[in-house]
Amino acid sequence: MTHTVPTEIMKEIEGLVKELNYNAYLYYVLDSPVMADADYDKSYRRLRDLEEHYHYILPDSPTQRVGAPALEKFAKVKHEEPMLSLDNAFSPDELREFDKRNRKLLSPDDVLEYTVEPKYDGLAMELIYIDGVLTSASTRGDGYEGEDVTRNIRTIKAIPLKIENSTVPARVDIRGEVYMQIADFEALNLQRAKDGEPPFANPRNAAAGSIRQLDPSITASRRLLLACYGLGFAKGLSLTSHAELINWLKQARFPVPAAFVMAKDIEEVISAVTNIEIGRQSFPFETDGAVVKVNAFALQQKLGMKTREPRWATAYKFKAHQAATLIRDIQSSVGRTGVITPFAVFEPVRIGGVTVSRSTLHNWDEIQRKDIRIGDTVLVERAGDVIPHVIAVLTEKRTGAEQVVPLPVVCPACGAGVVREEGEVAVRCISLHCPAQVQEKIIHFSSRGGMDIEGLGEKNVELFYSRGLIKHFEDIYRLKKEDLLELPRFAEKSADNLIAAIGKSKQAALSRFLFSIGILHVGEYAAKVLARNFRKLEDLYNISPEEIITIKQMGDKIAGSVSAFFSDPKNIDLLNSMVKLGIIITNPDYETEKTAGPLDGMTFVITGSMPKPRKEIETLIEKHGGHAASAVSKSTSYLLTGDDPGSKLDKAKQLGVKVISYEELLKLIEDKDKQPKLF
Repeated sequence: MTHTVPTEIMKEIEGLVKELNYNAYLYYVLDSPVMADADYDKSYRRLRDLEEHYHYILPDSPTQRVGAPALEKFAKVKHEEPMLSLDNAFSPDELREFDKRNRKLLSPDDVLEYTVEPKYDGLAMELIYIDGVLTSASTRGDGYEGEDVTRNIRTIKAIPLKIENSTVPARVDIRGEVYMQIADFEALNLQRAKDGEPPFANPRNAAAGSIRQLDPSITASRRLLLACYGLGFAKGLSLTSHAELINWLKQARFPVPAAFVMAKDIEEVISAVTNIEIGRQSFPFETDGAVVKVNAFALQQKLGMKTREPRWATAYKFKAHQAATLIRDIQSSVGRTGVITPFAVFEPVRIGGVTVSRSTLHNWDEIQRKDIRIGDTVLVERAGDVIPHVIAVLTEKRTGAEQVVPLPVVCPACGAGVVREEGEVAVRCISLHCPAQVQEKIIHFSSRGGMDIEGLGEKNVELFYSRGLIKHFEDIYRLKKEDLLELPRFAEKSADNLIAAIGKSKQAALSRFLFSIGILHVGEYAAKVLARNFRKLEDLYNISPEEIITIKQMGDKIAGSVSAFFSDPKNIDLLNSMVKLGIIITNPDYETEKTAGPLDGMTFVITGSMPKPRKEIETLIEKHGGHAASAVSKSTSYLLTGDDPGSKLDKAKQLGVKVISYEELLKLIEDKDKQPKLF
C-alpha cells in the first residue's frame, strides 16, 4: 500500500466527492434526484475504495458522515451569540400590536418590511463553519450553552459538510431546526413496535431523541432533515437582510424553509400567516405556527432585544388541530406511586398529520366533570400540536348505549384494594407487591433524573422483571454479564455497556439517591432539601415527622411519607442491602448549604423575561438558602419580576407579596445582615 497519491487519483477522488455531494443535495434538499440509486452506490463504493487504498480523504467526503465511535456523554458548547427564544402572537390583532410597537421604536423614514415562514416543530441547532468547513454543531440548550452533537449532525445528508457554490466566509454560525417528516416518523414508530421498543410521542421527540444519541450510527439510521432560517456570529459575510440570508443559504446549498414570503406591511403578514395555516395540512412536516421577522438587519439592530427575545421577531401560533372520534374503551394505568390514571382508547383518527388512538383522562373527577363515557363521540385536540386530550363530549351524538365508568375499587394491575385520600383526586393502589408499581419504580430509579443508568429503560426493565432477574431496584446491582447474554437484544457490547452503566451509578449524591428510591411526595427539590439538612442516609432512619416538620420547606404530607418510609424495617433492610452491594452515597449538598444563608427560609417565584436563564437564577436562590417555587401563594416571600410579567404579578398584588427585580435580588443576597442558618 502506498501513501503517495498520484495526481489523477486525487482528481478522481475530488470529482467523486463533488458529484456525490451535489446529487445528495438534489435528493435530500431539492427532492429532485437525477442519479439512479445504483449509480450513486457504485460511485460511493469507488470513492470509499480509493480513500482506503490511498489514505486521501477530503473533509466533506460523504464517507465521513457515519462511523464515529459512541460517546460517553455530550460536551458543552457556548454560543458566540445567544440563541434566544421568540415571543408569541395568537391573533391578527396581536400581530398588529407587534407592528405598532416596532414602528414606535423606529423613525418614520425607516421602511419596515417583514418576512414570513413556517415554524418547524423540531430541535433548534447551530452549525459552525470555519473557512467553509463544518467544524461544530450544538443544540440550543439554555440559549447560552448547548450540547456538542457535531458527530450526529454530520450523519444528516441534507447538511453540507463544506460550503460551495457561494461566498465562503471566514466563519459563519447558521441556525436551523432539525426535524423529521411525518411519514418517516410513522415508519420509525412501526419499526420500533416490531422491535419491541416504545414509540416516540411525536416527530419532534423522535428528532430530538435521534440527535441526542451517544452512538452516531443510530442517528444515521433515521431520516432527519434540517431547515436553516437564521444567522448567529458571522465574519466575512456581507448581508443586509433576512431575505438576502435565505438567498445566500440557497446558493450555498443549505435547506431553507418550505415557504418564504416577503410582506410590505403587517396586513400582508396576516395574509401570509393565514395562507400558511390553511396550507399546513399539506406540509409533510409538523408546524405549529409561522415566524414573522423584520427583514432589514439594520432595523433588527435598531429594535434590539428584550431580556430573552428579540423585539424584531415573533412566532404566530396556529390554533390546535382538532377532530371528532369515538371512545372505544376507558382503561387505567398504574404509576410508580400507585396512582391509577384513566385513559381513553379512541377509534384511530388523524389530527394534524399524526394518527391518535389514545389520550390521558387525568383522573376520575375529570371524567365526571366532562361526563365522558365509553361509546361517546368526543372532540380531541392536540395541545401545542403534540399532546392529545379530550376537549368535549358531543352529547348530541349519544344513542343511549354509552357506558358510565365507575370509580375503580381494585387495582387494574394486581387486583388489590385502592384508596382515595380526603381532599385528593388521586385513586391509589395500596399493595406493596403491585407489579406495575414495582416496574415503574425501577424505571424511575434508573432514569436520568434518578441514578442515570443508561440502557435500563422501560422495555429492558419489563424484560428483566418477566425473567425474574429484577424484582426490586436493589437487584439491578446483582445483574451479571452472563445473565444479560442469555436475553434477546443483548450481545457482548450491549451487555458490557449496561454493566458499566450500572457500575458507574454506584457513586451517588444523597439528594439524587433520595429522589431515585421513590418516596411518596419527595421530588427533586424535596430530596435536595433533605440532603441539605441531614449529613448521611442513616440520619433519616426511624426519623419522626416532627423532626422533618422543623424544616421550613417541609409540609405535613412530605414529613409523614418520609417518616413512614424510613420507619419501615423492610425499607431499612433494603437500603442497607444496597450499601452492601457497593452503593457509595456522598452528600455535597450538606456541606454546600453550610456556607449559604442570606435567603434562608425565603420562597421566590419568578415571572417575566429575566437577564439570566431562569434555571441559573433558581440555582442562585437555592445556593443562598432560598426556595424557587412555581406558583404564587401566601407563603411566597418575594415575586421576582422581569420584562412582560404574567398573571403571577396580579396574584402577588392580591396577596400582598413583595415584588422585586433581579437587581434587587442580588442586593438582597449581598446586603442581608442576618447570619446564615446552620442546619
